[in-house]
Amino acid sequence: MSDWRPGNKRPDRESMLRVNQAGEYGATRIYAGQLAVLGRSSSAAHQIARMAAQEQRHLERFDRMMAERRVRPTALQPLWSIAGFALGAATAMISEKAAMACTDAVETEIDRHYSEQLAALGDEDPEFAADIRDFQAEELEHRETAREHGAQEAIAYPLLTTAIRAGCRLAIELSKRI
Repeated sequence: MSDWRPGNKRPDRESMLRVNQAGEYGATRIYAGQLAVLGRSSSAAHQIARMAAQEQRHLERFDRMMAERRVRPTALQPLWSIAGFALGAATAMISEKAAMACTDAVETEIDRHYSEQLAALGDEDPEFAADIRDFQAEELEHRETAREHGAQEAIAYPLLTTAIRAGCRLAIELSKRI
């Protein structure tokens, strides 16, 4: 059931799809940056590569939906490419645990974001909602994987994750509009 009531603005599904596609794109860039630094031989790198493949699948699904629904991508995509890669590389340079803390922070925000979208959508767009629910479950799995691999043991974990979560919230709001 949707939270929509007469007099309220209907959910902007185009904006939702645009920001979700931008977020999945950003996630692929974060993981690309992490793998560029970590290589592919460590246990953390294997987990990151697995999560990156899932994010790529999410991105491809949202890309298809955008084409089918004729939704334009965010104009900020070039910025998200650079920022995502830089964030991934920087956290991996700190440590594998900091890279995992990045995943923990990002997925925590994405879970919140997807929950808000599902509440707004209600039963208005079952196809879109089903994709969001499926992807949300995988994002939560990513967060748990990150925590199992020492995310919360990263140096300055509270500061690092607070800053990354704030950046995610900003990116979400900007991508909805621009």
